Amino acid sequence: MNRARVERGFTLIEVLVALGIVAIALTAGLQASAALTRNAQRQADVLLAHTCAENELIKVRLAKQMPGVGDSSVVCEQAGVALTVTLAVRPTPNPNFLRVDAQVSREDASVLRLSTVVGRY
Repeated sequence: MNRARVERGFTLIEVLVALGIVAIALTAGLQASAALTRNAQRQADVLLAHTCAENELIKVRLAKQMPGVGDSSVVCEQAGVALTVTLAVRPTPNPNFLRVDAQVSREDASVLRLSTVVGRY
């Protein structure tokens, strides 16, 4: 009796399917880590922008005089990152108060906006 020899192992199709599944899983992991990296960068940018905006608004409050109505820009460097802070001073219905908006941007992309109201001293 001549018995047929039975080989055990995976077929080419099974191996290709397994490689496809592994590739999809690795791509998903790469996308997730990229999203985490972008989120961490965004949080760092917001933290630095908040510091810059707060500094400019505190300067306005410490000036002990009403700022002039209009827009002005200043470059703020924090942790080696150059951010542009644009202060927009606008009148309010009450002439004793002015609204001051601090818009912080990085490379023409808005990062943060803070607002406050200053009054006569």
